[in-house]
Amino acid sequence: MPPLNAGLMPSKPALAIAILAVAMQAIGLPARSQELVTNRPISPLKEAIVALLAMPDSLEFQVRNRIDALKQYYSDASSSTLWDDAERADAFLHRLRVAQNDGLDPSDYPSDVLIASSRINRFALSREAQIRQRASTELYWSAIFLKYAADLKVGRFLPSKVEPQLYWQKKSINMVAALQLLGSLGRVDDFFNAWQPQIPEYLGLKTALADYRSIAATGGWPEVPVGDLLKPGATNPIVPALRKRLSITEAAPVSVAEGQEEIYSEDLVLAVRRFQRRHGLDDDGILGKQTYLQLNIPVAERIQQIVMTMERWRWMPEELGKHYVIVNIAGYELRRVMNGKIVEKMRVVVGQPYHQTPVFSKKMKYVEINPYWNVPYSIATGELLPKLQSRADSLAEQGYEAVVNDKPVPLTSIDWRRYSAGNFPVQLRQRPGSTNALGRVKFMFPNRFNVYMHDTPARSLFSQTARAFSHGCIRLARPIDMAEQILGTVPGWNRARIEKVLAEGKQTVVSLRMPIDVHITYATAWRDSDGDVQFRSDIYHRDTRLLAALFGKKYPY
Repeated sequence: MPPLNAGLMPSKPALAIAILAVAMQAIGLPARSQELVTNRPISPLKEAIVALLAMPDSLEFQVRNRIDALKQYYSDASSSTLWDDAERADAFLHRLRVAQNDGLDPSDYPSDVLIASSRINRFALSREAQIRQRASTELYWSAIFLKYAADLKVGRFLPSKVEPQLYWQKKSINMVAALQLLGSLGRVDDFFNAWQPQIPEYLGLKTALADYRSIAATGGWPEVPVGDLLKPGATNPIVPALRKRLSITEAAPVSVAEGQEEIYSEDLVLAVRRFQRRHGLDDDGILGKQTYLQLNIPVAERIQQIVMTMERWRWMPEELGKHYVIVNIAGYELRRVMNGKIVEKMRVVVGQPYHQTPVFSKKMKYVEINPYWNVPYSIATGELLPKLQSRADSLAEQGYEAVVNDKPVPLTSIDWRRYSAGNFPVQLRQRPGSTNALGRVKFMFPNRFNVYMHDTPARSLFSQTARAFSHGCIRLARPIDMAEQILGTVPGWNRARIEKVLAEGKQTVVSLRMPIDVHITYATAWRDSDGDVQFRSDIYHRDTRLLAALFGKKYPY
């Protein structure tokens, strides 16, 4: 592509300054900004760009949609035009054409239109018309550049458009800063490599995406015939297909001794166990229904999982914090990270599919030991009211009480048959104790969803591989360990003091001196600290909805 200013001669400086000053006044720039340009030479292309920006009705939609940022950038006398450099323009076109490498869709970006817009007929157009067309081309290229920069940095649309009840935080890019950074760095790839999310989880997924696209390019993996339960040491005709399948993702040896082809041998068992761990299954080496199912998910669906998770990471704050707690709902796991290193991993229980845990980021501000459980209205009327009407004394034995005018009232003193969901009269709560639904401790990061992390008396749930059982809050497998770690930052608090307060049974609130960032995420794919790519089931069908929202019935991956 020829440079946008090829063959153009500079206009007379006085005329250039006059045109630019009028244009800048027309778009509302302050007098001080207008004064600055009188001492700087300006190209005729820059003049034409500023003049075009003063007439928004004549501009393409993509330009009008970003006109404030474009005005601010191009009216700055120190800014440069960006697309009159053929090497840079070609590099940008290439980036758009391989947008799938960034987890984006090349068809979203009008590469062919960009090329067509840069073709100038120098014989049919006057010199002034050529300048105007090149100015229009510069603005259009910058607008598409900003679209790609936004898609890469913060996602293709607001997550609340898909699930408004489950997301509430918004992100946007500084478009002027993006244009300035490209101008200073020069090279398009240098810009996008610096601009893309620098979150380690995102970058790990990007390398995983390249790996799985390579697998797809060579034909993917073969299907393993679904058979009966296959245990180590057994002989079965499906073993050769299993070995071939696992040679692609688990580095299982392909060749075996003659006559041993159908034996489910130890080397293959080790590969199966690794596969099971990477897919959140019990790593017993036994091929059952779930292992067969995961083995036969095609590579295209794995690529989709990676792409959808990359999209979600774009929604997250890019600065996660020096000390933060991150929960992956789909992975049923909590990690605590300090200075980039994982210092704690813990199993969690998350919300049931009909009581989904939302995605958001907030700061943990206090820890409550021996908490009361203030029963949400929906649970009080939907689940507990029938029990109150039949056996109020049973709930009273479990520590429940009614609160009327801020005073506790025995459950048995109320005639619950008089009430329904429409006229429920009280706040129900459960006193601290061994049966309390929140267990012995809860961790508070105030948010609009009233979601928090807490202990639970239902300890057996943590032994299961799929752990979506709560009403939306996050239950911790080792809450006292977490309390010790979190409260270790508060003077005077240690394990011994925590145990003492627990034994006393009195509600105690401990404020944190330094609030801790908490990030609740939903990732069905990630690269772990060992470099293995992990996949999990889409328990809330969020990948499915996001894929449909982005592409409809067109699945480009």
